[in-house]
Amino acid sequence: MTPLAAVGGPAQAGGARDAALSAPLAAIELYGRTLELAQDATTVRSSDGRTWPLPAGRYLGPLAAADEDVLSRATAPVLDVGCGPGRHVLALAKRGSLALGVDVSPVAVRIARERGAPVRQASVFDHIPGAGTWGSALLLDGNIGIGGRPTALLARLARLLRPGGVVLAEVDADDMPSGSTRIRLEAGDAISDWFRWAHVGADAIGEHASEAGLAVCDTWEVEGRWFASLLR
Repeated sequence: MTPLAAVGGPAQAGGARDAALSAPLAAIELYGRTLELAQDATTVRSSDGRTWPLPAGRYLGPLAAADEDVLSRATAPVLDVGCGPGRHVLALAKRGSLALGVDVSPVAVRIARERGAPVRQASVFDHIPGAGTWGSALLLDGNIGIGGRPTALLARLARLLRPGGVVLAEVDADDMPSGSTRIRLEAGDAISDWFRWAHVGADAIGEHASEAGLAVCDTWEVEGRWFASLLR
């Protein structure tokens, strides 16, 4: 998960534990600090009490077999949405595929560019060059959750794709709950503000895709990670 959505409103009350923490940081700032430290020391907390680690090491590391598999299905030109430090778009560029990453985090963009990845600092809802001509759009590392409105996000990507283009989205397993929630990042005494995020299971992606003008072509699992291919 790359927490790159527009962040939400003020932090929600969390009792004595929150009172002991420092004032909230912008989520993008704390995410950037996590990337600079290159450590899996940041936790994602959902407003329903669930927690999971933010895998900065994976974002900064080499491609896993699951990443290789999904990239093999991408047709150029490829738009990598919420690209983080750019491991996917860099791999595509090294293979000679035309690709562009977009991310709102200035730290992620700087790291990606230092690694040689073609990225720009922008939201996917900003102006994106080549609208209507992209062959593939990537929503990996949980980025189907950006903004907490997966249907709106997929509809935006449908408008960016050319006819016959595909969204390659990483989703949750069938047995994971789907829905929109609020999350924040926590790293020691540092916390972020709350912001909207969504979880979409493999069994729920079809409804969002259909409402966005996309059709599910395939869902599959590699190394415990689930993906879906959505055709415009």
